[in-house]
Amino acid sequence: MLPPWFAGPSIVSGGIPEGRTDPQQMVGIGKTGRMALRFSRVADSPWQAVTTALRDARAALPGAVLLEASPDFVGVTDIAEIVGRSRQNIRQLMLSCGASAPASVHEGQLSIWHLADVLTWLRDAKRYRIDDDLIAMTKTTMQLNLAVAERRMDPSVQDEIAALV
Repeated sequence: MLPPWFAGPSIVSGGIPEGRTDPQQMVGIGKTGRMALRFSRVADSPWQAVTTALRDARAALPGAVLLEASPDFVGVTDIAEIVGRSRQNIRQLMLSCGASAPASVHEGQLSIWHLADVLTWLRDAKRYRIDDDLIAMTKTTMQLNLAVAERRMDPSVQDEIAALV
């Protein structure tokens, strides 16, 4: 979420330190008060790549708030595209495996999963060839999104909720 003083995407690209990202850096604005930043950078680990990108973005946009890191939240279509299978194939696989399949974070007409959980399950339980670097990146973005969600919790009920879940 953007700070109130935000003047446009050029302020961001001009605020990212030289050499910190390649020309594939993209800035997109789709909703008022929101911006998507896409980075591609070389680092020793996904954690280092993401945290340096966040530090650079925060330096360029003081007061901005991270709402979501991706890739993380996915549906069946997203999973199918990532692993190179059909949507129907992935849907059938998830249904046929029942409780052994990863738990979704949202059940409904469209179910949503953490990508890291699905990719790890596909690699370990179903013997899919999944790149370890992709799993490491998705575990990193999942941790960031869990931290974003925790930030929104009411501190007065955190202990009680922790005991219940």
